[in-house]
Amino acid sequence: MPGRAQSSGPDLHWTMRLGLCSWSLQPASPRDLAEKVRRVGVTCVQLSLDPIRTGVWRLDETREALGEAGIDIVSGMMAMAGEDYSTLESIRRTGGVAPDHTWPANLDAAHRLADIAAELRLPLVTFHAGFIPHDHDDPRRGVILDRLGQLVDVFAAAGARAALETGQETASTLVEALADLDRRDVGVNFDPANMILYGMGNPVEALRQLAPRVAQIHIKDAIATKTPGKWGMEVRAGAGDVNWTDCFRVLREKAIDSSLMIEREAGEDRIADMIAALKLVEKSW
Repeated sequence: MPGRAQSSGPDLHWTMRLGLCSWSLQPASPRDLAEKVRRVGVTCVQLSLDPIRTGVWRLDETREALGEAGIDIVSGMMAMAGEDYSTLESIRRTGGVAPDHTWPANLDAAHRLADIAAELRLPLVTFHAGFIPHDHDDPRRGVILDRLGQLVDVFAAAGARAALETGQETASTLVEALADLDRRDVGVNFDPANMILYGMGNPVEALRQLAPRVAQIHIKDAIATKTPGKWGMEVRAGAGDVNWTDCFRVLREKAIDSSLMIEREAGEDRIADMIAALKLVEKSW
């Protein structure tokens, strides 16, 4: 049925939620979001929480519009202040919790978003950490991990698990960072396309390494750059370099039981692209 991907096999008997990322549809209002989600054909979303925090959307209106449409909110997303994605170098400088000048605003936003997550009873909120240094002697590494620990604790106090989105560091670096954070309430939002876009390794091997920590997966695809230091290109799911057959094989082998959220951040017809991604998942699974 729409919104579900059913596994079958000798030892696999679980159902994964299949939905989409609300921001991908560029909705003008909660009711616009509900209508577009229904057109794609799924029944759950990862919701961008910042429009509610900033007052652009009302929480009660959002909950009502999605509820009347039979759409569940299964997770939330926090955007960090001041991020500049124009180039790889600009996002390295401005991404996540790394910049000192945006940290107070991000911590304040997290507290307010945690209250929203509690109101919506969300079990999961995801965000980009920024580039976590691999070198344990890098002084910025400790700063970033301390800040991430604070965010994880803020959301945990509201009953939500936090998950760091992949891509801005290798899987090995992220595994070590999660171990050093030493908190049960932090996981990974695995985005295979981001591994390609940032040039941070093979998505299939990264998924295998991160499997015990995967809390949610983004269904997104990309083509790797041929120019080092430049962005790769996001494309419709199934048209890029992600090996979906092998990714789903790892999901089955590792018994990863998480939501699958279709994300599309480029393209002229995102609804059509997300319908194609939905069909890809249903076929692959």
